Amino acid sequence: MSDRVRLLGALADPTRLRILFALKENELSVAELQEVLGVGQSRISNHLSLLKGVGLVRDRREGQRSYYRRGEAPSAALKEAWSFAEGTATELATKSRDSEALRLVLSHRQEKSRRYFDAVAGRLGKKYCPGRSWEAVGRLLLALAPRETFADLGAGEGLISQLLAARAKKVIAVDNSPRMVEVGRDLARRSGLKNLEYRLGDLENPPIKPGSVDVAILSQALHHATHPPKALEAAFKILRPGGRVLILDLAEHNFEAAREVYADVWLGFAPADLGKMIREAGFEGVAVEIVAREKEGHGFQTILAVGHKPA
Repeated sequence: MSDRVRLLGALADPTRLRILFALKENELSVAELQEVLGVGQSRISNHLSLLKGVGLVRDRREGQRSYYRRGEAPSAALKEAWSFAEGTATELATKSRDSEALRLVLSHRQEKSRRYFDAVAGRLGKKYCPGRSWEAVGRLLLALAPRETFADLGAGEGLISQLLAARAKKVIAVDNSPRMVEVGRDLARRSGLKNLEYRLGDLENPPIKPGSVDVAILSQALHHATHPPKALEAAFKILRPGGRVLILDLAEHNFEAAREVYADVWLGFAPADLGKMIREAGFEGVAVEIVAREKEGHGFQTILAVGHKPA
């Protein structure tokens, strides 16, 4: 049986077209696909298995969960199949309902993270947080040059922002938690840091003018992004030519409870995968290394990644 015949067979079911529509720009678990489609777990799993078999979707396992995303299209037949699926899915009677359900699922992810950070605002620095160590933060600060404009994306209360503001030309701290921004602004005011500005916004669309900052920092923030590649693309967009991105995050781990305890969306990143994402966002001179390892607890490892926007 030819590849095209197998692909046509995979596209012959409306439910599979709905799954492909949901996975077009998103990575979703089986449970999330259940919420979007209103279909039982076993049916969705069977459909995913078939779609995976023909290369239309790929899966990635994190801890006890599997996440599914659009399969890459190296062959002409696969590209044709995806093009057909996208066009046909828009004609389904369930399109509007699925779109709204998908929006709610993604919104729930963000709201879960926002509720967590609202709850710990004002005391985050006193709580244990995976990957947060002075060793790692120190390595980040050593990579920075003074008297520049910095963007601290996913800043929380802005610990790094406040340290930078003592020497930087300007620091813009962005966070999607209203309470975090409120606490950060109060700390900046009481510290007399007039060059530190807090803004409410999302990692994937920060409220910062394109090409206006010298350094973009994501410190223990990327694993909270719904779409990490989009967050990196957003960082690239706000940087001036020659600007740098600096990332501190967790190396890939299996502490599944981090999703509930710390509102993590991703269980860290493999260094090679993170480096690939940074390069695909447009950065050059990318370097990724493990800079800290916890000797106790869950043994989290911290990654430092750097890159620059072409001049």
